[in-house]
Amino acid sequence: MNKLIAIFFLLSSLASAQYDFALQIMDESESRARSGTQQYEGTLEVTTASNKVTTKRWTYRRLGSNGASKAILRFTAPAEVKGVALLIVNHTDRSSDQWMWTPAIERDRKIAAQDRSTRFFGTDFSFEDLEERDVDQFDYKYQGEETLGGLDCWKIESKPKQSVSSQYTSSMLWLRKDDYVATQIENFSKDKLVRRIRYSDIQKVSGIWTPRTIEVYDAVRKSRTVLKLEKLEYNTPMKDADFTLEALRK
Repeated sequence: MNKLIAIFFLLSSLASAQYDFALQIMDESESRARSGTQQYEGTLEVTTASNKVTTKRWTYRRLGSNGASKAILRFTAPAEVKGVALLIVNHTDRSSDQWMWTPAIERDRKIAAQDRSTRFFGTDFSFEDLEERDVDQFDYKYQGEETLGGLDCWKIESKPKQSVSSQYTSSMLWLRKDDYVATQIENFSKDKLVRRIRYSDIQKVSGIWTPRTIEVYDAVRKSRTVLKLEKLEYNTPMKDADFTLEALRK
């Protein structure tokens, strides 16, 4: 019995050490990416399973960071989606609140929790993927080191805490050891891969290492979206009034 107790405490200590190290890495990654504001113009190339390619453009503006932030994403092209916009109000302790504006019908609607897993307007991003979540909303487990794309990475498993709503039961993250930037995230529903997100063309902008290319692969639809960030800026002046339902409708 004493041996069993000793083994139990040893395993508990190892699990705690794995969590602490993984959390330390995630905290450092979040800290290095912190900024007061962010804005960019994005070009999205969407490729279906049958290799049909369409191109969309949007603008993105964010005020705040680390989960306590607000963002507006607005399509600028093509004509059939121009003006469609999404307001995202992120929270540190729960999922975001989101509203979508559709100018053709001059109406906004709040995105219901059960709709967060659906694709956002023909891209391979789901509504949930467009959220910014705080590190403390997840439990972590260190899974060792792995080379990915010729880069040494830490491999970390994350699972949403019980209080957090998510379509994903777990995610696997690869973070570069040189700059703590995520280079790949695989999102799972139980044991089934749902989405793979790859980050590349990582450049230092205003002191922040930032991926300028993001590729989202939908494992169910076999489609992918490549987002390229242009005219990227951090810490430019923005106002709270720019991130309201009234601003969304403009």
